[in-house]
Amino acid sequence: MSTLLEMSGVSVSFDGFKAINNLSFQISEPELRAVIGPNGAGKTTFMDIVTGKTRPDTGQIIFGEKNISLIGMSESDISCAGIGRKFQKPTVFEAQFVRDNLGMALRNPRSPFDVLFFRGSADNTLRIEEIASQVGLTEQLSRTSGELSHGQKQWLEIGMLLAQDPRLLLVDEPAAGMTPAEREKTTDILVEAAKTRSVVVVEHDMEFVRRLDCKVTVLNEGSVLAEGTLDHVTQIPEVIDVYLGR
Repeated sequence: MSTLLEMSGVSVSFDGFKAINNLSFQISEPELRAVIGPNGAGKTTFMDIVTGKTRPDTGQIIFGEKNISLIGMSESDISCAGIGRKFQKPTVFEAQFVRDNLGMALRNPRSPFDVLFFRGSADNTLRIEEIASQVGLTEQLSRTSGELSHGQKQWLEIGMLLAQDPRLLLVDEPAAGMTPAEREKTTDILVEAAKTRSVVVVEHDMEFVRRLDCKVTVLNEGSVLAEGTLDHVTQIPEVIDVYLGR
């Protein structure tokens, strides 16, 4: 496995508050990683920085074997470079069929004209069916997205990101609001996706993180506090203090 993303010495302040403080982080390709931490630990800002929504004050962010610097790149250019992000609240086109949501997301020519007049080719149809199978929506392809359950909408959005074929996928609290069965299915989807790409999951649900069975990075006050298996990091006194406030 080679390193896909490397952040070093990254800091960013908002009105004097250091949201990210000399953060260093790296992830290999392929790899599944969970990022946990208390509220205000910098988890969302970390994702904002990687995707170009927030520009850090200091530090380096290097991506891919060509050592591309992400700092200063636009959000759309970072997305085209192979980084996808799924926010906590699903954003799908609810009036469109599930099939069309996946079709519009495919890594095809992306001009407004191309998207507006999207027509499925045989290759696209096959790819859509593959992705639908991967995210458990084969039976839902002909339904409008607004009819789906909350969990199914989350899976559709993950599918739309997979359709763009990102090398790094950032997923924000995918288990929020899901039933136990939906959480289990979501675990399976993310574990499978991480066999061919890097997936970073930011999550509060420790049981969900345990089921991911992957390396865990603990953030606190904008820095990495600990890394390792969930069992390892949850036995570290500083991590216990942060979570239990002792």
